[in-house]
Amino acid sequence: MTDYSIKDKVTIVGIGETRYYKAGQAPVSEFQLALEAIQKAVADAGLRIEDVDGFASYSDDRNDPTRLAGALGIPQIQFSNMHWGGGGGGMAGAVGNAAAAIVAGYAKHVVAFRALAQGQFGRFGQGHAGARVRGAQAYTAPYGLMSPAQMFAMRTQRFMYEHNISQEALAGIALASYKHAQRNPRAIMYGRPLTREAYDNSRWIVEPFHLFDCCQENDGSAAVVLTTTERARDLPHKPVYLMAAAQGSGYRQWVTAHNDPDYATSNFKTLAPRLFGMAGITPQDVDVAQIYENFTGGVLMSIVEHGFCTADEAEAFCTRGNLEWPEGNLPINTSGGNLAEAYMHGLELVLEGVRQLRGDSTCQVKDARVCLVAAGPMVSPVSNLLLRN
Repeated sequence: MTDYSIKDKVTIVGIGETRYYKAGQAPVSEFQLALEAIQKAVADAGLRIEDVDGFASYSDDRNDPTRLAGALGIPQIQFSNMHWGGGGGGMAGAVGNAAAAIVAGYAKHVVAFRALAQGQFGRFGQGHAGARVRGAQAYTAPYGLMSPAQMFAMRTQRFMYEHNISQEALAGIALASYKHAQRNPRAIMYGRPLTREAYDNSRWIVEPFHLFDCCQENDGSAAVVLTTTERARDLPHKPVYLMAAAQGSGYRQWVTAHNDPDYATSNFKTLAPRLFGMAGITPQDVDVAQIYENFTGGVLMSIVEHGFCTADEAEAFCTRGNLEWPEGNLPINTSGGNLAEAYMHGLELVLEGVRQLRGDSTCQVKDARVCLVAAGPMVSPVSNLLLRN
């Protein structure tokens, strides 16, 4: 274990979320969605809204903390932070930044949140290229490589080719998420089970990704409240401790001209050892995992790079129900995840991790004590968390 860490010094004490909507169907503004999720998280924590004195978010969230504080009636802000870059790769990083502020004494009760209204501000998943491009796009856009699905498909294809992995592994990941969503009334795909036949027959987006290998596009908001472990003792919920939080990147991992030296990676090779070292545990101690699915290929590589199996074992590990609750050795995305619950840029995965450790998930893993939360793979920077009860 590292000499100094945040281990067990900070606790997640409240979680909150709006209803999740299909893109463009939210009846209120993105800002109103953010306010609703924050208010619900604070209420869940047993706090007053005036107790909040810090905010942390990521991926250029448009909801400025000073505006949020004014609308909520928060008397002062002592900490505000935005995790740079990486899209959904900053999800766990925002929670880690909130924890760092608390440990440093900058703030007492910090909200990490994400609000998203793709129907109002445009889709993350579409390709963007104008009549003129510059920088790294000049090496990709002229050849039709513009969308996230295209970019990440290439990395996944390389990984699958190098380790003799078939479509079976990707299907196993998608089917697990959809199975779990059928028990979760909050999930967009609740009541819409996925069969292997439907998976195979769904249209290609870009090989090796079928439609059901790709995350959803949704409107909504989610939030968590963090405070010190000492303050948490007076609050109503079973505590969920932050064992470790890591963020960062391997060497040249956001060279979008696609010439990074380690190409077929989720970008967790440097982070995962730091995370487990900080927590003082091993991957074998993890009972349940919430692993960001922008695309199933990233989950495949994240599982490998967090040490749950080797690359050559990945196909067997991701099939035969191994990722499914209740019998799987590593149940993942037990609320349905980005694929089948909602795409709230991954923050809903933190909420599900907390539910698992409180013991009130809709797919509750028996005796769950440790949960991994891994943020957006195949981007830079990425981030991850280890939570325990």
